This record gives sequence, C-alpha cells and structure tokens, in this order.
Amino acid sequence: MPKAPVNGTELYYEVHGSGPDVVLAHGVGGNHASWAFQLPFLSRWYRVITFDHRGFGNSAESSQRPGRAAFVEDLRQLLDHLGIASAALVSQSMGGHTCLAFTLAYPERVAALVLSDSLPALDLPGRYNEVISAAAAATEQLSQQERVLCGEFRRRRPELAELYTQVASFNQYDRRSLGGRLPAVTPVQLAALQRPVLFVVGAEDVLYPPEAVRLAASLVPGSRCTVVESAGHSPYFEQPTVFNHLVRSFLEETSEHR
Repeated sequence: MPKAPVNGTELYYEVHGSGPDVVLAHGVGGNHASWAFQLPFLSRWYRVITFDHRGFGNSAESSQRPGRAAFVEDLRQLLDHLGIASAALVSQSMGGHTCLAFTLAYPERVAALVLSDSLPALDLPGRYNEVISAAAAATEQLSQQERVLCGEFRRRRPELAELYTQVASFNQYDRRSLGGRLPAVTPVQLAALQRPVLFVVGAEDVLYPPEAVRLAASLVPGSRCTVVESAGHSPYFEQPTVFNHLVRSFLEETSEHR
C-alpha cells in the first residue's frame, strides 16, 4: 500500500490515470474507497489522487492525535511527496474543511475548488447561521444513513446504503470522536483568493440545506452553485453520474485542467 510520510504519521494514497492533477478529499463518514464511482470516469482525463485523512481508512494517527488540526499540513506534505505544485481540489463535507483551509493557506497551489455539501469552515452571518443551527438540531438524533443519504436512495438502493456504512467502519474516527480544529474561512477571504469555486449540494441534504449553500455561494463573487436533485448529503455517491459530469464540466472550464 503506498503511504507518504507526512507530519509525524503516514497517509495512505492512491494515484489513478494521467493528466492534470485532481485531489479528492473525503468526508468524516468516508475514506479513499468512497470515491469508487468517480475514479473510472475522472481518471480518463486527469491524474486523480485519493487519500485517507489521518485516522481514516488506511492512514494512521500520531500519538498526539491532533485530528483536524493537522489536516492542512498533511495535505501540503502529501502534495510535496507526490511532486504536485498545483491541483484541483474536489471535496466532500469534512474534506471541504480541509480544502478550504488549505486554499486559504496555499492559494497558489489550488487550481480550482469544488465544495460538495461542505460548509463547516465558512464563517457566515445572519440567516445562514439560523438555517445551519436549525439543521443541526433537527439531525442530531438521526442515524448516520439518515444524515448522509436521502430517503428515496435508501429505499431504492439499500445495498449501496449499507456499503456506505461499511466503508465508514474502517475509520478510527467518526463525527463524535474526531478532535482538533481548523480556522474558519469567510466568504470575503475565499473570494479574495480568486480561485474558481463550485458549490454542490444535494436537494435533500439535511445537514447543509440548499438554502444555506446558496447563501454561502452568493457571498463569493464568481462562484457557482449547483443543486443535485434526488440526493441528500452525498451526491457523489447517490447521483455519481450527475456529480461526475458537474466536476468534469467545471474543470474543463478551468484552463489549467482542460
């Protein structure tokens, strides 16, 4: 198994295809295996890198257990290990927190940014906080499947819903045990970096409702926002064909990733 020595631990990673570099960053309920539906498609045009955050999948955590606090430096050192100067970052949920904070710290290394159902690092005022607070209260007691997959998908594809759960079972951390913090990123900070940004959200996402994602996107001039129908918090998994074409079209319009 390929592992990169980074920041006091080792990160598992995989490289698929050839072309401009695209890094896929998973959420708290996933790991590198979560991107199985993306790899055959995206690797036709890009060199696609998947990895396990520390404490997830095949990646170890260090004895200090910094959790999220180490994610940005981990990603930087992984890119250094692979000799990648700049990459497009495609992120899901928790992975968006990593990629947002990384973009703020190293904007010159980010060719484009896709934030799928991910707002945890955005510091926003007013109505946004009301929507997010209400969603957090309403979902606190839901099962993991109910939180991340819409009801229609769970009924239609129970075997894939179970696969989602099984993928998460290989992680040391879950949403309650993962510690550490990353800095908040304001829309003004993100917009000032002048990186291409695509927000994606499932129409039935109960964790980050479309209203909240649209509000965030409206505060980042030049960004785009797409709502994926018949999907909850995981459109990459629930509607992979739609998600894949969204990402491909977005990257095609980013000159570095044509």
